[in-house]
Amino acid sequence: MGKLRQTTLILGEGPTEFFYFKSLCDVFKHLTIKPDYPKHTSIRELELKISDGVAMGYRHIFCIIDMDTKDIEPERSQYQKLKAKYAKPINKPKKGIYCDVEFFETHCCTELFFLYYFRYTSRPYKTQEPLLKDLNQYVEYKKNTDFFIRTKGLHNYFERNGGSLEKAMTNANHSMEEKEKEGKNYTYSELGRLMERLKDI
Repeated sequence: MGKLRQTTLILGEGPTEFFYFKSLCDVFKHLTIKPDYPKHTSIRELELKISDGVAMGYRHIFCIIDMDTKDIEPERSQYQKLKAKYAKPINKPKKGIYCDVEFFETHCCTELFFLYYFRYTSRPYKTQEPLLKDLNQYVEYKKNTDFFIRTKGLHNYFERNGGSLEKAMTNANHSMEEKEKEGKNYTYSELGRLMERLKDI
């Protein structure tokens, strides 16, 4: 029989999200945040991680999705199929399982939310490189594990260098308002909404 855990499993697609959400444990002290990520970046691997989390009895599973890899087939169709599979909560009372699986997207990648710690932008980014260049105007940032470890917590590192999580949330929410109002499919992040979900749990 499964055991309901009042913990939140956060699944990113790589080490960036793992290290970032690990650094938020001090912000959301009422929560036990368990970041994790597949060893191989694929929709199939992500689906296996979700299945494992459901079987372990997590109440919330939040998936952090970089949309730059979902613009082409077959990734696009595989991702839409995965979202549809978990559109409704999983409810298996006899097994003690009730789980909400939610997806939070950023285009082109999570680093946009990091830039939102410092300023708003609606500039289209076709690749990650110009986005990382813009982020480096405000704070040194390298997309590798050694750098993530050296910062001793990405969230605090950004705030020590003049960034703000509240500003990032405001900017991310503004990007979603623009996306919905203008129907655009670039330069947006749902991570502001994710932070609000974490506050509400």
